[in-house]
Order: sequence, then C-alpha cells, then structure tokens
Amino acid sequence: MPDPTVEDLRLLVRTIPDFPKPGILFRDVTTLIGDGPGFAAAVAHMADRAQQAGAQVIAGVEARGFIFGAAMAARMGLPFVPVRKPGKLPVPVLAIDYALEYGTDTLEVDPGAVPDGARVVLVDDLIATGGTALAAVELLRRAGGEVVHSLFAIDLPDLGGAQRLRDAGVPADALMTFAGH
Repeated sequence: MPDPTVEDLRLLVRTIPDFPKPGILFRDVTTLIGDGPGFAAAVAHMADRAQQAGAQVIAGVEARGFIFGAAMAARMGLPFVPVRKPGKLPVPVLAIDYALEYGTDTLEVDPGAVPDGARVVLVDDLIATGGTALAAVELLRRAGGEVVHSLFAIDLPDLGGAQRLRDAGVPADALMTFAGH
C-alpha cells in the first residue's frame, strides 16, 4: 500500500458535532494518531516541513503538540522542548500568562532547554484562534530561541490563528484545513 497522502490523513480526522458546546464541530486528531501508517505519514510530512524551515529544535505545546512534536524531533534527530502547563516542570521556569475566551491560562518552559539563537519550530495538533501558539512563541523567544516556523496537523482558518501568527512574523503551516470552528 502506498504512503498515505494528506487527503488520506484528512479522512482519518474524526469530526464530533456539538462538542464542547452546541454549534462547534470538534476536529479530533486521536483517530489520526491511532492509525499507525496515518500517524507515521503525518509526522513525516510535518518533519519534512520543519527540515525545510531549518529547524534546530522542535517545541511542542502540551498536550497533543507533545505527541506530534516529540515524534518529529525523534525522526529528525533534534532536541524536543515541551511547552508545559503550570506546575509540571521540576526546575525554575519561564512563564507567560495569556488570554483565553473566558479567562487566562499560563504556559511554562525550562529556560535552559532552548540554546541561545536556536532555530525553533513550534508544533501543535491544531491552530484555532492562535492565542496559545502566540504565547508559546513569546515564551520560546524569551528562552533565547528564534521561532522560525509553526506547524500544525490541522488549521481552522475561519478562526484566524494561523494568520495571527503570520502577522506576528512567524510563518504558519498545516497539513490540512477544515472550514468552520
């Protein structure tokens, strides 16, 4: 069987209507991750794009960004930097608070995990409004990295997150897009 194409991968993403609230079409990557050949192909496609961007470090946002990012880093032989939720790292951290639709959240990173000036590619499973990704970019910059690209398995372009990253000077790319939110 030939390697799965991006269109094949798109078919592996489950859509769940009305989750987490009515009117939302939730794009569930767990069905993609659960398909061995599909997940391997997604990681290969994303790793190729990270290579083209000149990645020296892969950073992934908790939690599904860890899955894609760590697999990419291992495939590429590069270090992986986890961008964590608060209280998960056992060392003093750099932290950033950022706005959510209803409140705020925090991301943290080990300040010694990113070599000064390293070319970092930020990875997550999905880009929606871009708030978390923009906060992660700022945090990685504070840690000394140069965020040269951002990669996502899925983009929801109607929510504008990838464009917000581009407007902030970070190229944004996704394997697949889905209309709606």
